[in-house]
Amino acid sequence: MSMTVSIDLAKVEAWALRAPIAVPVRSSFGEMRNRPAVFVRVRDRAGHVGWGEAWCNFPPVGAEHRARLINELVGPVLCMQGELPLADLFARLMKRFHIMVLQSGEFGPFRQVCAAIDIACHDLAARRAGLPLWRFLGGLSDRIPVYASGIACEDVDVVAPRELAAGHRAFKLKIGFGEAVDRDGLKRLRQHIGRDSRMMADANQAWDFAQAAARMASLDEFALAWLEEPLAADRPMAEWIKLAANTVIPIAAGENLNSHAEFDAAISSGAIAYIQPDAAKWGGMSGCLAVARQAVAAGRVYCPHYLGGGIGLLASAHLLAAAGGSGLLEIDTNPNPWRERIVGHRLKLDDGVASLGEAPGLGVDPASLDLPLA
Repeated sequence: MSMTVSIDLAKVEAWALRAPIAVPVRSSFGEMRNRPAVFVRVRDRAGHVGWGEAWCNFPPVGAEHRARLINELVGPVLCMQGELPLADLFARLMKRFHIMVLQSGEFGPFRQVCAAIDIACHDLAARRAGLPLWRFLGGLSDRIPVYASGIACEDVDVVAPRELAAGHRAFKLKIGFGEAVDRDGLKRLRQHIGRDSRMMADANQAWDFAQAAARMASLDEFALAWLEEPLAADRPMAEWIKLAANTVIPIAAGENLNSHAEFDAAISSGAIAYIQPDAAKWGGMSGCLAVARQAVAAGRVYCPHYLGGGIGLLASAHLLAAAGGSGLLEIDTNPNPWRERIVGHRLKLDDGVASLGEAPGLGVDPASLDLPLA
């Protein structure tokens, strides 16, 4: 339906928020000592509103910079553009700011703020149509499989039983902290969840090719549904193809790909079984839905990446429902006050499946949640 819809924006606003957490969220390349979020609100000339979110986990000072990009540059320019087609909005925004991106070298921040605005405009359009976003985008069912993500090796004994009891039936462990630590974490996770639950691992780009090949061979015994980012995202596709040809473990990647050309290469190579764009990091709804449908048509599995606040998580959920296929929604198990306040009960789990319902747009209005949006 979004193919014939256009948006004429009158106002664009962004807020950078941070929530303290007791324990940092660790990955193989760094850690978050708080939970940042950049939320975006757009308003069209008829007064309709939509919400989006920009990826801002790294660097630690990134959230405030992205919010200022929206408030002081991107937003004001958009409000002078007139009618913009929704179906390729992200691509149009990136084209509009192409020279600024080249001049500044800030490819990531511009992609992220344009993705957030794209999400917000899709939320606005679906609300305006009185439809849930998944149905507005052509989805046939609001039911989506989910998995518990972001589990740290040192937290397995607490998190795994808790998330199993909450209704999860698939679990992903963060690895890349040394072979002994990784193997111990995987062993304990499998013991907790049993053989009937799916288990995945995320190396977060921790290894070079030789390390990845050796480590993947040693992980066969854990019956992983996939191993995520065993290589750096910018390694030549030939390395990914060679790695995939020498392992029985399916490979997942995509959160750090940054163009349709890169996704085309990943999908057509056959090396990446699980395609994982992050809608708040690149593409928004328009870019990621195109990639998702391309992946599904090619026999790959679309699994949206997400590790931020609640608006982006809901956007990812609606994308997955719209795209179809057998993919799963990533739900971070680490404390995040923004996600917990915004999503709350909206993703109730039933034996590994969540339902989105029929509320218009993303299904939530952050303005009603008493967020600190001063």
